[in-house]
Amino acid sequence: MIYRSRLKSQSWAGETIGIIVLDCHYPYIPGNVANATTYDFPVRYAAVSGATSDRLIFDRDPAMLAPFIEAAQQLEADGVKAITSGCGFMALFQKEIAAAVSIPVFLSSLLQVPFIHQITGKKVGIISASGKDLSPAHLENTGISDAIPLVVVGMEGNRAFTQAIFEADGTLDDDAIREGVVEVALKLQSDHPDIGAILFECSDLPPYAHAVQAATGLPVFDFITMIKHVHTTLACRPYVGLI
Repeated sequence: MIYRSRLKSQSWAGETIGIIVLDCHYPYIPGNVANATTYDFPVRYAAVSGATSDRLIFDRDPAMLAPFIEAAQQLEADGVKAITSGCGFMALFQKEIAAAVSIPVFLSSLLQVPFIHQITGKKVGIISASGKDLSPAHLENTGISDAIPLVVVGMEGNRAFTQAIFEADGTLDDDAIREGVVEVALKLQSDHPDIGAILFECSDLPPYAHAVQAATGLPVFDFITMIKHVHTTLACRPYVGLI
């Protein structure tokens, strides 16, 4: 077998997924997009200095586009085969960043919403880091049309979550956040019994997918379901078995 290098700029190999992460400082527990042990395959990170969650989520600062594109282009030069992010609110820049590189870009877990609606035929429940800040622009940039029935709720009312993620004193109360996410999910289900699945917009919520599914009995989609799905398309393996 003869192997050939993909890129002259690549001095190592084997990382399919590149992840653009914000300039945030709190515990990234297993299951978080920004924790490499979340995956059973290697990933590569690119941190963007000065790209805070406040600037992205609350300010929607367009000045962040240029450094995000620079990070994406560096990840492509490093040899990754697709690029995602560490915050669903990067949906604002999905189209521009995708146009700036030649590999697949999937910046927000929201990209799964049309698929979820198609397979369930029901309303999609979205749990966001900040429901009030998830705008029509975020939805439009991820292919979510007005024809898809949605209900959006947020974690901004959970003190343990906002303290850990938005105030970021370096601590995270895992049990309190888990209880808060489950509480939000159960209220979502109670208020909207016609939802067919739950999607976590926030990259900090996947550690609690198991607890939410156990409580609601619903399919739960998040950043990790999306990243693993894309990875399998980039690292296909031969099937071995019996016939």
